[in-house]
Amino acid sequence: MASDGAALHSDTTNAHVSSAAEADNDDLVFLRRAVLSLPPQVLKDLLSNGVCARCILKQFGLHEHICSRPSVTTPLLSAILREVEEHGDAGAANGGVGESKVADPVKQGGYQIDSFCLQVSLPSVVLDNEQAVWSYIKEKYSFETWLTEKFPSSCITVEDFLKLSITNPLEKLLDVKCNENSFRVQLTYTLSDALSEKEPISESNDCYKRRKIDATDLLKNSTDLQKVESHDLTSNSSNGCKDDRVGLSKFPLEKVNSNGSCSLVFQCYKTSVYVGGRYLKYSRNVSQSRWIIDDERIGEASVEEIVGSNILPVCQGDKYKFHAAGREDIDVRMLGTGRPFLVEILNARQFPSDLLIKEIETKINSLESKLVRVKNIRFLGSQGWELMREGEAEKQKQYVALVWISRPFENEDEHKLSSFTDLKVLQKTPVRVLHRRSPLEREKIIHWMKIEKIAGSSQYFLLHLCTQAGTYIKEFVHGDLGRTYPNVGSILGCRAEILQLDVTDVKMDCFQA
Repeated sequence: MASDGAALHSDTTNAHVSSAAEADNDDLVFLRRAVLSLPPQVLKDLLSNGVCARCILKQFGLHEHICSRPSVTTPLLSAILREVEEHGDAGAANGGVGESKVADPVKQGGYQIDSFCLQVSLPSVVLDNEQAVWSYIKEKYSFETWLTEKFPSSCITVEDFLKLSITNPLEKLLDVKCNENSFRVQLTYTLSDALSEKEPISESNDCYKRRKIDATDLLKNSTDLQKVESHDLTSNSSNGCKDDRVGLSKFPLEKVNSNGSCSLVFQCYKTSVYVGGRYLKYSRNVSQSRWIIDDERIGEASVEEIVGSNILPVCQGDKYKFHAAGREDIDVRMLGTGRPFLVEILNARQFPSDLLIKEIETKINSLESKLVRVKNIRFLGSQGWELMREGEAEKQKQYVALVWISRPFENEDEHKLSSFTDLKVLQKTPVRVLHRRSPLEREKIIHWMKIEKIAGSSQYFLLHLCTQAGTYIKEFVHGDLGRTYPNVGSILGCRAEILQLDVTDVKMDCFQA
């Protein structure tokens, strides 16, 4: 049985090898036919000027013959073109990226992906050369019949061609499809500063050549951003190929210094994803975001740190940013239904399940300090901002303020305040924030006010009010030296001060139970 198994394995292997060989042979035949269809005079012209085999086929719209056939390598292309052109020299080969060198860091990075988006950026000199070849062919061979029959009116760009060449192998290696996804694979080729400056075209007889970039050195680590060793780039110049017409005696390609270098920066990253919910803040010594002045922390903690530091490790991101629908002062509590928030995770490698999200919520709410509590947390993917923006401009907020006035509070005072509906108030930027806010005048609306008396106190009361988002409540009570008008003091005809303030509701639809 062992010998039978070995024989079966051998037959299967031979069959696979034979099948692969047949496929390679079919590709070779197909490619030869495509090359034979090219105009021989322009083929000879471009090859003698050092244009690479891939670029020649691309210029004639035959890029699919390369991208769809993995057995078609650059040396093979060069050999076939040289054979057809009847030159012994196989020419210079164009270097590749090495798809496995891109795929390995993606896998090692631990990214949870279901597709990817490939992006390529090339130096401007490459794009200039591409246009130069295009214009050269159209001008020099403008009277040839094949120009309209075989030369396409538009040509795929070098960037798109490179993407097509890499995409199919990369899809197989990563086992996911390429589309407009939040996971990006970015390949950026750059030249040194010296090479970025245009130089005069040389008079030497050297042909324009591409030197192969060593793919084994392209990506060294599995970190998200990796700088690659310098490699020799293209060295090109005029070879003095003469044309009878004026202006076409030299091949119009930009010279790139042969002593220069090209670098490839490889970056794989996820676009931001969001975790959203509502938070409640029970302390008057906790800021919304981390607050440091002169290297000294203000407050005992921040909502940003308590919430974000518990979400980031689960998503395995690089860092996080905290966003909220408005903010309360450090000495103001956030009660009631809570304030909507988003935690933006940069370059998240994992997407938390509903179960993990629930565990995060439980962990935050079980902290011994009891400073902050969260509710209705959800993983939102990349759609977080859309949810937060809905209704943000029209949102209303409700507050309760402990107010003191300079005389006893009377029943008529209660009637005055409670009778207002949609009271328009003009507010100049408060004095307390002028150092960091522009000096503007804003019109805000107080939708309603209600009074809650405090037993045994004649000068203290609780003011419940609902206002337009962005209203400065403290200034509406005391007037801010007349910068907010009307205000509680001006309405009651006495001095008014606010002692404590709580937010009791932020009326937005997002992250409700």
